[in-house]
Amino acid sequence: MKVLIVEDEVRVANFLRKGLREAGHDVDAVANGQKACECVANTEYDMILLDWMLPDTSGIDLCLDWRKQALRIPIIMVTAKDTTHDLISALDGGADDYLIKPFALAELFARMRALHRRSSEIPPKATFKLDDLVLDWASREARRSKDQIYLSPREFSLLEFFFRNLGKTISKRELSEQVLGVHHDANTNLIEVHINHLRNKLDCGSKRPLIHTIRGVGYVLKVLEQ
Repeated sequence: MKVLIVEDEVRVANFLRKGLREAGHDVDAVANGQKACECVANTEYDMILLDWMLPDTSGIDLCLDWRKQALRIPIIMVTAKDTTHDLISALDGGADDYLIKPFALAELFARMRALHRRSSEIPPKATFKLDDLVLDWASREARRSKDQIYLSPREFSLLEFFFRNLGKTISKRELSEQVLGVHHDANTNLIEVHINHLRNKLDCGSKRPLIHTIRGVGYVLKVLEQ
C-alpha cells in the first residue's frame, strides 16, 4: 500500500515509517497539515495515518476538509485522546478508524488490512432501497428523500451489510468480525459508536428511524409497522 503518515512527533513518525516500510509498504511522512494537503493533491494514497494534534491545524479539521472534497481514501486517526467523546468526534469528522497511542504495529496492520479490503472491493451493480432510503453501488452514495448522505467507506460497508440482511437481527459480533474486520470485544462500545454515528446520518430530518436496537441481541434494518 501507498501510505501517508501525518505526524509531527518525530519518534512516533519514525516508528511508523520504519514499521510500515519493513512490512513492504511505500511510505511518505509529513509533520503538518499544509504538507499533508500538498501530498494528497499530488499523490494517490491507499491509506492515511493522521495525528489529531498538528502544529498548524487539527487532524479533525483536515479530515473534514478532505471529506468535503469527496476524498475517499481510508483514514485512521492516531492519537493519545481516548474518551468516547473523542472517538465520536473523529468519526464525525470523517475518520474511518481510531487508534489510541501507544499501540502495537500488529494491531495497526490488522486495521489497515481491514479498511483497505473494504475500500478496494468491487461492488456489484445494484441499488438497495428501503422506504425512502436508497443505497447506490454505482455511485457509492446513499440518499434519503432525495437528500444525499455522505458515508465513509466503513459506514457504507455497514449499511450494505444491513441491506444484505434486511429484516434480520445482526449481532455485534457479526458486525465486528464480518464488517469491521476486528475481533469482537464485549468490553468496548466500538460497535455502538459506529451504529449511532450511522443512525444519526440516516435519520437526520426523518421521523422514521430505520436501524433499530434489539436489546441484548443486536441491530436490525427495517421499517416498523405503524
